[in-house]
Amino acid sequence: MRIAAFQRTAIFDDPEATSKIVLADLRWAENEGIDLAVFPESFLQGHSYSEELTQYRALSIDDPIIENIVQRSTGKTKAVLGYFERRQEGVFNSAFVFGEGRLLGNYAKSHPRENGCLPGTAFPVWKSGCWKFGVNICKDLDYPDAAKMLVHQGAQIICCPMNMMLRPHKAPLWREPALKQFQTTARNTGTWVIASDVVGTNADGWLSFGCTMIANPCGEIVARARELMDDVVVFDLPETP
Repeated sequence: MRIAAFQRTAIFDDPEATSKIVLADLRWAENEGIDLAVFPESFLQGHSYSEELTQYRALSIDDPIIENIVQRSTGKTKAVLGYFERRQEGVFNSAFVFGEGRLLGNYAKSHPRENGCLPGTAFPVWKSGCWKFGVNICKDLDYPDAAKMLVHQGAQIICCPMNMMLRPHKAPLWREPALKQFQTTARNTGTWVIASDVVGTNADGWLSFGCTMIANPCGEIVARARELMDDVVVFDLPETP
């Protein structure tokens, strides 16, 4: 069971360009024998805390852009990709799960901090080989019950799309606390944690160093991306949990 977390430069308001990057990464993942790949929070359209922007950027799960990604991802790699999701009841900060040309499901952030985003209430779990995995998005890890909901359903892996793009004076202060939160979640739940973050800046000068990493059930970081650059971390799990 080979897992990967992609760290990528944030792109804003150009989901077509982001789609090309995701599809290229998944072709690479297929060639490398990756079984499960994780991409950052709201990576498809670009993250924001602004209600105006989240409303503008949100896409429905059946949007042609998403359908194109799903249909062209025909390899065995299962992937988790963050996006702002539009539903009839409102906008959610979500991640969809896909692979082998099929949409496998969707998770909505249960504790969103983004203005205008509604909280999700479902905690689905999927299988990759003999392993079960679920999703918590960024701030969800501050609320242990979100991870426990996955563990209670048998999840051994928690995929955590992140977006640690913060004001320049805050970004350096939150690097280590973010890593420690991943480690704490892994240790407290006995799961593997895969965190995928963005790097770069936005139009307001906010900055992300990149906190992409993989932690084992003992809370040890076994793989970590280089800061301030595109990178990918890969780790081989046993074939069975």
